[in-house]
Amino acid sequence: MEGYKKEFVDFMLESKVLKFGDFTLKSGRKSPFFMNAGAYVTGSQLSRLGEFYAKAIHDAYGDDFDVLFGPAYKGIPLSVACTIAFDKLYGKEIRYCSNRKEAKDHGEQGILLGSELKDGDKVVIIEDVTTSGKSIEETFPILKAQGNVDVIGLMVSLNRNEQGKDTLKSALSQIEELYGIKTGAIVTMPEVIEYLTSEDSKYKDIITPEIKERIDAYFEQYGPKA
Repeated sequence: MEGYKKEFVDFMLESKVLKFGDFTLKSGRKSPFFMNAGAYVTGSQLSRLGEFYAKAIHDAYGDDFDVLFGPAYKGIPLSVACTIAFDKLYGKEIRYCSNRKEAKDHGEQGILLGSELKDGDKVVIIEDVTTSGKSIEETFPILKAQGNVDVIGLMVSLNRNEQGKDTLKSALSQIEELYGIKTGAIVTMPEVIEYLTSEDSKYKDIITPEIKERIDAYFEQYGPKA
């Protein structure tokens, strides 16, 4: 596994963003692991996170796009941090854009924060994690309602690698098929488990045999089957 992926796993644990235990997800699934990007709260954390995202996005899409769209609410700081990192690492000005939960009817009116979206804009969506693919159902219509924009991809920090909504395929695979966009992640959950159960990891004791058994059972039930 690439070195930056190991660094990112360590970073998630150090930031208390990735946890193991008993969690109920937005989808209703009972999971033995949970990732909460809302726990990135300091300037140094957001700076590093933006750079991890920028590297993954640059690897996947190069710099031939115009806007990073971060869905409210967690996507807002992600899009801001990543556009700053993109300028720092690659010298490319990328605009950030996010949505409000409710349209503003005074001052700077509308549903968008940050940059306006214009016809011809190439857009990459940036999110924390995609479990069932439900969030993209809300995001995609918002983008398409702004004009003739080209949504070229979705980047998440962690690919949980489990079934999407009403499908045996993975959530990201389903998104690719339904919306015709390329998806990617800084790291996948199988890569996380592989690293954390290896001798290379300084956190190798965090996944006990009991937790590993529960993770295996979770993927047996919810892992992609197609």
